[in-house]
This record gives sequence, structure tokens and C-alpha cells, in this order.
Amino acid sequence: MYKMYCRAYQTAYRGALYFLPWRKPRLLEGEKSLVQLPADLKESGISSVLIVTDEGISSLGLMNGLLEGLKNTNIQYTVYDKTVPNPTIDNIEDALEMYHDNKCDGIIAFGGGSPIDCAKAVGARVARPDKSIPEMKGQLKVRRKLPLLAAVPTTAGTGSEATIAAVISNPDTHEKYAINDLSLIPQIAVLDPLLTVKLPPHITSTTGMDALTHAVEAYIGRSRTRETMECSRQAVKLIFNNLYEAYSNGENITARTNMQKASYLAGVAFTRAYVGYVHAIAHTLGGFYSVPHGLANAVILPYVLEYYGESVHQPLAELADAAGIGSPSDTAGEKAAAFIAAVKKLNIDMKIPAKVDGISESDIPLMVKRALTEANPFYPVPKILSDTDLSKLYFLIKQ
Repeated sequence: MYKMYCRAYQTAYRGALYFLPWRKPRLLEGEKSLVQLPADLKESGISSVLIVTDEGISSLGLMNGLLEGLKNTNIQYTVYDKTVPNPTIDNIEDALEMYHDNKCDGIIAFGGGSPIDCAKAVGARVARPDKSIPEMKGQLKVRRKLPLLAAVPTTAGTGSEATIAAVISNPDTHEKYAINDLSLIPQIAVLDPLLTVKLPPHITSTTGMDALTHAVEAYIGRSRTRETMECSRQAVKLIFNNLYEAYSNGENITARTNMQKASYLAGVAFTRAYVGYVHAIAHTLGGFYSVPHGLANAVILPYVLEYYGESVHQPLAELADAAGIGSPSDTAGEKAAAFIAAVKKLNIDMKIPAKVDGISESDIPLMVKRALTEANPFYPVPKILSDTDLSKLYFLIKQ
């Protein structure tokens, strides 16, 4: 009965999705594409921007060219660089105060998924000053136009520059949740591979596996469309052909360019087709233990795919074909097994652990409850899992 309820909910929601005003960001792509952004902002009537980033980005000097360009176009800027991994409500409120104090009329998110999520949430608070962040948790609670938001990703993984989601954490309750609204899709996304060249190998690997997880969960779920399927297939092919090269040879601009494109395509796919239990579990690990999201996804992905069993054989076989994995004469089950094996091998080759260290057994019941609350009935997963199923998965991934 419960599974029927979940499926009925997902079917109704999927039907409603067709009537929503979906859009994509305008892309600035290629080497040195970042230099175009200030002029674009000026043409859009922006006079003062809040740049949301983190201390790591600030210290690397990656924004120097952007800041010079903003000066040359007479756009005032203020930098908030205190964003932490898994951004908090305090981050958002502090940045929001800077936005208002400096009379900003636009926002630039510069960095990985955390600064982009933080910037989106700041924009949501500007658009809805009457609502707190917890009050916007869930689906379509913003419903107002944000200030102009430009996303400049410096990793190739989250796809946040294309998505409707901003993921927020509450360190007091160990909760991690998403605000989902079409208004959170940035108006502009800058895909400049030069910004990812100095990305450390362990960040390249885990953010890349994050993108793979987005593409796979979007593809195997039941809310996929022709467009999301094509985006997922392209992303999976690009990731298997380029991630290890980007990891082992960070100066390879072609590999970096292809990974940025893969991340964006996976973002387009999962913002429409959604994700599944991999993400639900990963969010709890981020909330309880601050496990980086990409790392959590990388570890969890093969376990969940194996647990799904036959329900994912056909879609995984199709992804295997797209990536050139396995033999064309193999059965769907054999191709699916080859695909999961290829995911595991990619993890091993990039020194990503097979288990998550530090999980406390006493925390598992609450994590199971929160993961199920996030996933059921909303995520259109290929197979509805129970609390017993999720408990087994936590023990499988536990060190």
C-alpha cells in the first residue's frame, strides 16, 4: 500500500512538471569566457554585486580577473568568502546582510556547489524577505523572481549552475535539506575550464563522481524525459572518457572542458528528473559527519545500484552502451554488472575509499528516518526501499 502511495504521488508530480516554466541558464563557455561576465552584467543593468565564495577560492586568486573586469565596467562589488562546505543558515544570513548593506542588485556565485547553494539561498531571501530558510525547505516555496544570479563553477561536479536546488545544512540538528524552486536556476552560467585547472586531484575525483551520480540517478528514475535521458547519456560518456585524465593530468584543458560540460548536462538532467537514495543517504552523512557530498556519492553509488537489482538492469545497460562499457552481445544484466564494476574501478583508480569511516551505529536509525523522509514519496526511484533496506545499506557502506 505504501509503495502504491509513493508511485501515485510521483505520477501526479511528474504530470505537474510539464506545466512548470522550465528554463536553462545562458551559457558563457570556453577558455577565458569569464572575461565576458562583467560586460554581460552591465548590459543587464547591474550596478553592484555580491560575490559569494569561500576562503579557499579567495586565497587562490581565481577571482582576480573577474574583480578587475568589474572595476573596468564600473560595477561595485562586495565579497562574502566565509561560505563553509555544506553552507549553513548563518552563512546565508551573513551574506544577505552584506547584500543589503552594500545596496547590491545582483549576485555572483563563485566556487563549488557550496558557494553556489549559498548564493541561491541569499537570492531566495532577497526575493522572499518574509520567509526564513527553513520555511522555504522543500518544493516550490520561493515562487518569486530572484535578483540576477550568475554562477561561476570552479569544480566539475555539482551541476548547481543548472539546477533548481540549494542544499542547506543545520549543524545544530545535523540536518541537511534542499530548497527546490525554478526561480533558483541561475540566469547566467560561466563554464570556463581554466578555473578548474588547479583543482586538487581529490576534489577533481569526488566532484566528478558527484556528476556521474547525478546523471545515473536521473537516468534510472521514473521521471526521466527524452531530454534528460540524452543529457544523462552524454554526461556519462564524457565522464568515463575524461574524469580519470582530468584527475591524473589536471593541465589537460580538453579533459577539464569536457568534465565541465558533463557536470552541466548532469545538472540539467537531475534538476528535471531528480535523484534517488544515493543522494538521500549522502545528505545524512553530510549533515551528521560533514562528509563531502561528492565523496559520499562516490562511495554509496555502487552499493545502491547493486541493491536495486534487476530493476535497474536495462537502464544501466543503456548507460553502459553509451559509455562503451562491456560487450554489445552481453545481456542487460551483464552490461549492468559491467557498468557497476566500471564505477568501482574508477573509484579505486582515483583512490576513493570503498567505505565511509566514522559512522556510528547509534546514529543509523535517525539517518534512516531522515533519508526516507527525503526520498519517499518524492524521489521517482526505480525501486521503493523500506527502512530495513536503508538500514542494510548504511551497514554496507560503514567502515
